Amino acid sequence: MSNNAIPRDFLKNVLQNGMGRYVCQLQRITFRFCKSHPGSRHMRDFIENHMLDFTQKNPGVVVYLQPRRHRPPSIVAEFLNGRREMMEMIDKEPEEICKWTEHMRGRSGVQIVNMIRNNHTETPSTQGIWHPFMFRDSETALTKFPNPQLSAVKQTGKTATDYLLEEVEKK
Repeated sequence: MSNNAIPRDFLKNVLQNGMGRYVCQLQRITFRFCKSHPGSRHMRDFIENHMLDFTQKNPGVVVYLQPRRHRPPSIVAEFLNGRREMMEMIDKEPEEICKWTEHMRGRSGVQIVNMIRNNHTETPSTQGIWHPFMFRDSETALTKFPNPQLSAVKQTGKTATDYLLEEVEKK
């Protein structure tokens, strides 16, 4: 597959989902299968044995069962952003169908794309990207851990407790 077949875009978040209350982006999922065709036997087994667990764990997801004569089994997932994903489930074991339904439940519905860059901002900084080791000494890269010298508490002046103790002593 060439690199141009998969669209490229920046990484996006769905309306700050997870910052407060998490909202499952999967709106409904449809399981299509044939009642008599042997190619749908694993899907029927999944529906009989695992479907109830999935529906009890995910009460916000609407589950439809759609029997279709002489058609291969498939899963159709519809997300809150209006996007639909369809996957063929021909000769997939029930455990694998469970994994794909969990995959669909955890998706945001945004199309899978190659990332243009790892970091993106609307207002780029001329100072560069901050990281946790930006103002650390470069010797820590060669240090063997645990190191008692680096894990000691650094006093950089009076603490709030010191100020309170001084005020108490003055009175």
